Order: sequence, then C-alpha cells, then structure tokens
Amino acid sequence: MGRRGGKWLALLAVVWLVFAPHGALAQAYRNGTPVRLKDIATVQGATDNQIQGLGLVVGLNQSGDTISTGFTDRLVRNLIANSGVYITANQIQTKNVAVVAVRANLPPFMKPGQKIDVTVASIGDAKSLADGVLIGAELRGPDGKVYATAEGPLSTGGFGVEANGSQVRKNQTLVARIPNGGIVQKEVPVTMLDSNGFMYINLQTPDFVTASRVATTISKAYLGTAQAVDAATVRVYVNSGFRDNLVDLVARLEQLPVLPDAIAKVVVEERSGTVILGSNVRIGAVAITHGNLVVKVDTKQTVSQPNALTGGGTTVTTESQVSAEEEKAKSVVFESGTTLGQLVKALNALGTTPRDMISILQAIKAAGALNATLELI
Repeated sequence: MGRRGGKWLALLAVVWLVFAPHGALAQAYRNGTPVRLKDIATVQGATDNQIQGLGLVVGLNQSGDTISTGFTDRLVRNLIANSGVYITANQIQTKNVAVVAVRANLPPFMKPGQKIDVTVASIGDAKSLADGVLIGAELRGPDGKVYATAEGPLSTGGFGVEANGSQVRKNQTLVARIPNGGIVQKEVPVTMLDSNGFMYINLQTPDFVTASRVATTISKAYLGTAQAVDAATVRVYVNSGFRDNLVDLVARLEQLPVLPDAIAKVVVEERSGTVILGSNVRIGAVAITHGNLVVKVDTKQTVSQPNALTGGGTTVTTESQVSAEEEKAKSVVFESGTTLGQLVKALNALGTTPRDMISILQAIKAAGALNATLELI
C-alpha cells in the first residue's frame, strides 16, 4: 500500500479516536472510568449570555468604509454631535473609520467592573481593521439593557498590504479581538433554584443512560432527591440544609464521578478522507474482498527524417503500449462482534487507503453488518 495510506491507518490504529463532543467524555469512553459531573453538565441558569452592539473603529490607514455605505458618516456625525460639535455631511471623510459589529460572551456571576474579551467584525466595505481602535460601544442583551461597554486597540492576527493592484494578505483582517476590552456594567441575574425548591442539571450531550446514572449518583450521595426528567435534564430537590448555601451544594455535585454513555458512531469526512470510529463500534459477521486493477498506457512518439535530396517529408509516428495488471483479490472474514482494533488491523493487511476505508465502511453499513450510526459530513 502507499506510504500515505499506511501512515493514516497506523495513526488510526494507535490513536483510537472517539467521536465525542467533550475531551473528558472521550477519555471516559476509552478507559471506561468515570468523569466529574462538571465536565459533562451545567446547572440551569448559570450559563453564558451573549451581548452585542455597534461601534466605530478609528485610526485606520485609508482602509475604512467608503462614503457609499451611507450609514458610517451618520454614525460619525452623531458621535461628534454628542461631544457638542456640529458639522455637515460634506465635512466628513470616513476612509479612516469603519462601522463594526461588537459581541461578547458574558459569563454568569460577573460583577460590574470586571473585564471580558470582545470580538469585532466589519459590517461595511472596509478593506482592513488592522491597527484600528474601537471607541465606546454599548453591548446590550436580548432585553435591550446595556450590560457592558467596549473599547480599545484591535488585535487582528494578520496583515494586508496593497499597492498598484497587487496585494499581500495573511489571515483575516476584517475580524479582530480585544482581550479584556469589555467592562461589565450590569450583572446578569442568575436563578438556580425555582420556587418549589428544585435545581435542574443539563447534560451537554443528551443521553438517557447518562441522565439515569447522574440521578442515581446524586441520590446515593445524599445531596438531594434526583430524578431524570428526560435525556438532557436531571431534576434535584434541594434539601432545606442547602438552600442557603447553594455554592457548597453545586461544588459537591460537580465533583461527583459519573460514567457517561454514548451511541456507537462512525463519522466520515469524504473531502479529506478522515474517518473517526467510536470504541463502541462493533462489526457483524461479514466478508470483504479487496482488489486493485492497474491500467498503464505508455505512449512513445518517433520522428522519421528522410535522407537529404530524396524529396520526402518528415513524419511523426505514435506508438502506444497498453498493459493491465489486476492484483489477486484479497479477502478477510470478520466474525460477529469484531472490535475497532481488529477492523483496523485487518484492513491494514489488505492495503486499504483512506478512500477505500470509506467505501468499505459504507458497504458494511449497507450490508447491515455495521452495528453503529454512519454519519457523512
């Protein structure tokens, strides 16, 4: 087999990638050991909040919005008017200014005066935000209230240079970040306990087995009466001894060990030939035959040059030699319950490439012998 395919299969055999959305989950699936509850679940109400607004980036080197956008000059005039200076539209040149969308994630329990990271993106026809500075932008929540303000120099992580129709660009220069550029102005109220004394724990990946295990673990730890409401939610009745000390209760809940469960899944990314197999994948009884047909066409051109004074013409002749080589078909039989390691080892012996692996997996699934979900992305 080719060197590239061999490296790919060897890497697959060694790493044993597991399809899971969280690193802690992947570790648990590989080792069969429990993980902390805080790594797979969150307390309802104590989640991030998205806030956003509009702002102006100034100090650009002739790379800002053009006057054709229409709204940039109006925002600039409003900003200047708020400072007590009144100017007309024809007095404004906005090439050094760009209108941007500003957004941030506001974590729970953040207090006024604390700082958060901010992301800035151009919404006009600016060419670059490099070396720009964001000036006072108000970030509002879904309720329309201002929860943070943002300003400061932009970090684009790239550059762009243009001259006489030629340009050199590295990375994206129309999206930037401002580390600690947002200052919290208002705290988001967090309610972890409802009026009936219940707290709700939400799993990051809904699963009935995992939800049942979480409820059982909490009840056995005597931290409250827990019940799995659905595949994603566990309801915990908080005892009177913890109602005035929810921080201690949540801290204990987050440290509880839980063994998460997941469905057997195979994910295939056809464009790059990437296949991710879960450790729970099992193969039913099936036989696979793999063979290659190699066709070679060699073309040779010869020139026939007549002798001098013969009056003949130069002619070009083409000779083609076609040969076909078909490798002897190789077969392998998988017994029922074959594991991931056995599958990779057998396909490696057949000399399969990543593309061949994808075709084989699809064929096994079509034959009803792949006891897992096959997802193409």
